Amino acid sequence: MPELPEVETIVQGLKKHVAGDAIESVWIGSKKQPLKSPAAIIAATLEGRRIVRVHRAGKHIVFDLVGESRTGGAKGATRSKAQRSASSDTAQWIVHLGMTGHMTVSDPAAEIAKHTHLIAKLASGRELRFIDPRMFGKLSVHLHARDAGGFDPGGIEPLEATEEQFIALFRRRKTPIKSALLNQKLLRGVGNIYADESLFRAGIRPRRKAASLTRTQLVKLHRAVQEVLREAIALGGSSISDYVGVDGEEGFFQLRHRVYGREGEPCLACQAPIRRIVLAGRSSHYCAKCQK
Repeated sequence: MPELPEVETIVQGLKKHVAGDAIESVWIGSKKQPLKSPAAIIAATLEGRRIVRVHRAGKHIVFDLVGESRTGGAKGATRSKAQRSASSDTAQWIVHLGMTGHMTVSDPAAEIAKHTHLIAKLASGRELRFIDPRMFGKLSVHLHARDAGGFDPGGIEPLEATEEQFIALFRRRKTPIKSALLNQKLLRGVGNIYADESLFRAGIRPRRKAASLTRTQLVKLHRAVQEVLREAIALGGSSISDYVGVDGEEGFFQLRHRVYGREGEPCLACQAPIRRIVLAGRSSHYCAKCQK
């Protein structure tokens, strides 16, 4: 599943390609699995609006939209419920990539990939396409007035968390620290890869109860999480499956993985074999010698 660095890389690409563009029309496929909002409301909300900003909230891509939707000016008697609810002047389009979802900015003449679930035709002549083979991703819209708050997935952004905020999140948790790091209601955006890599750099085993960690260890983990995420963003994320950025380019942080996916291989620090355990149904990789 794309994690924070992968989503941030995609957001940066979308900013470059579609920020300021307008959505003229929207095609949505017949599969309902990727839709968290009804198809009619998604289409009515997007059409006629301009993308003023693209940003990330945890693992979500958020498009900030302005301008009355194309259906907003219709007479009340002829407008559908979807059209009436989508006529607010500001809105957000929220995309969660799930496990295999990705977005491309394409030439209209480019072949439409299998498992394409949404195509937004832009005023610039390009198309913004959402593709998701396994259909675990989700598409939704969030409508709000200008003075209302926007989409909030919960949790704290790890790159914005202060040392004290980070410590407060975990110091009394009785769950394993790896599970706590993956809890999106606490810290949003961190997934399996970057939790493993952060714990290795902090010298902490994934099974350690969060409440057992000292303040010094939590400070070290806070620093490690931010360091790992920033390095991964700089390298375009980790391409270990089918993840690619908006331009189809792979990330390179997988070349710097120290523990993730290296079961049985020698630790790069001490040469002990990397171990793999399962915590709450998720694989966790660590070095028994370097992590305590």
